[in-house]
Amino acid sequence: MSLDFWTKTSGTWINVATVLLGTGLGLVLRGRLPLKMQQIITQGLGLITLFVGLSMAGSVNKVESRIDGVILALLAIVMGGLLGEWWRLEERLEALGNWLKRRFKGKGSFTEGFMAASLLFCVGPMTLIGSLNNGLTGDNTLLLLKAVMDGLAAIALTSSFGIGVGFSVLVVLLYQGGVSLAAGLLAQNLADPASSPAVLLITGVGGLMILGLGLNLLEVARVRVASFLPALLLAPLLVWLTSRIG
Repeated sequence: MSLDFWTKTSGTWINVATVLLGTGLGLVLRGRLPLKMQQIITQGLGLITLFVGLSMAGSVNKVESRIDGVILALLAIVMGGLLGEWWRLEERLEALGNWLKRRFKGKGSFTEGFMAASLLFCVGPMTLIGSLNNGLTGDNTLLLLKAVMDGLAAIALTSSFGIGVGFSVLVVLLYQGGVSLAAGLLAQNLADPASSPAVLLITGVGGLMILGLGLNLLEVARVRVASFLPALLLAPLLVWLTSRIG
């Protein structure tokens, strides 16, 4: 029995709603909180982001392949980073944020908020596995949990960066909704997406990117996280290539 459009994408629409609600609450708080309180909220989010990234990155140790998962993750993140720099993804994403800022007369750190929220909300195991589950079976449980987390994160991000965070819903719709709709094609060869080597490697590589985002939020370093996005595409390709070795 085929699923209708709403059943396949319900988790994504609810996620969009919570991000918009969180953005609205963040805007209300932003005008009422002192700068130091805004900073402490961002730092708290940065610490949690590091924890989530570390938890996700550990998935590379669970990858069952002829080549160690850590090596595959290294290859994916380095090759993906080089491709991202070649394609100038960081600059293109910044340009999109700046265009939205001009188009909608955004103020403050509009682009920074848009980029940070887009990456935080779309890179992670809940996004991939949750979208697959939602698209294949109509089960949106994981995406509902993610929606709550993203809504809370949106409050913290918006209180620091402003309304640019809300525009990340465009990326959530395109990526998360797209994966849900294409789930049949993406997962037709995966008996159990949660334990698939390809999904585990994508999760681990995504965790490394989330770690970079956490470092950015804490202002410890300036990691060009968007440049590593191609690594998410290279990860399953590397798993497939290693499965053909021997």
